[in-house]
Amino acid sequence: MRPLQGALVEGTATVAPAAATDESDLLLRAARGDVTARTPVWLMRQAGRYMKAFRAYSEKYPFRMRSETPEIATELSLQCWRAFGVDGVIMFSDILTILPALGVEFDVVPGKGPAICDTLRSESRVAEYELAVDRFAPSDQLPFVGETLRALRQETEGKTTLVGFVGAPWTLAAYAVEGGASRHALEIKGMMHSNPTLAHDLLAATSDAVARYACHQIENGAQMVQLFESWAHHLSPADFSEFAKPYAQRVARYVNDRHPDVPLIFFANGGSSYLELQREMVAPDAFSALSIDWAVDLATARTVLGEGTPIQGNVDPSLLLASPDAVDAAVERCIAQAGGPGNRHILNLGHGVLQQTPEANVAAFVNAAKNHGIRRS
Repeated sequence: MRPLQGALVEGTATVAPAAATDESDLLLRAARGDVTARTPVWLMRQAGRYMKAFRAYSEKYPFRMRSETPEIATELSLQCWRAFGVDGVIMFSDILTILPALGVEFDVVPGKGPAICDTLRSESRVAEYELAVDRFAPSDQLPFVGETLRALRQETEGKTTLVGFVGAPWTLAAYAVEGGASRHALEIKGMMHSNPTLAHDLLAATSDAVARYACHQIENGAQMVQLFESWAHHLSPADFSEFAKPYAQRVARYVNDRHPDVPLIFFANGGSSYLELQREMVAPDAFSALSIDWAVDLATARTVLGEGTPIQGNVDPSLLLASPDAVDAAVERCIAQAGGPGNRHILNLGHGVLQQTPEANVAAFVNAAKNHGIRRS
């Protein structure tokens, strides 16, 4: 797809928070496991359609034009930080952005989500995919990603943390096999159980591509990277252990070998039922922190993971549809369950911001974090 050329949508740019402060690296320090003076806060999917300024673009341009045009992607990435003062800016993109460079084209159908026609269901298609992974050169094939990150780093340097992200190997492979969103993930699970060798070949190739893509983001300005296992809820503990966990760890080790000072966060959507399997994923040569969904309270997660494990989360996104007072109470409760302010905890949601969320409630969420998250001792 040829990127859109042109100016920003008139009237949507806002003024960036001025001034570097001693809180500019709170997010980085918490992700590394430091006790911080305040609990940092950002939101998954914070660049989203709940914001009027964002909708000015989504109503005018299709998704891939927005995400693959650096000027627009940069503006969309910055909107939430400018409006609400979150402690991190995450690049506006998609976990599937890598796939066309690997020979798997996709489009985003309004109201339905991603659609992939030439799926990876046969041995011949997986073999073609492996060759594409061998040739994968992010700087040449995804130049808009590096350009967007460099522009964002220039805007945020010394003011806040720039966050990159990638899809986890199992989730990306599942999308490429299923052809889009799937209620039961029967195609990829059928491959896993009827032809596990093919599934492992696909996952190994995907992990190699994801690892290089994550490094590319870091080399272009990302200071922290989150790996999204968005389809973890489809997996039993045994399947997570065999088909998801080792390939996510493979990505983390590759990145850590090359960029040991960059924190990596792992988020398994639906993974709170097997936290004990994620515990050993946090290690000096693997992930720095775990992001927790809302299906478990953080006090329980702390018990399973250990007091020293950096965690992120985990307010239920639907609570941001309630009153600002309810949002405030949910934030206060979440910080307390994490062990109190600044206790190796990044306040976030247990999943992405819902489209229906009032902007006033995102403001309430961030303000509550800054009010209740101050460490007193």
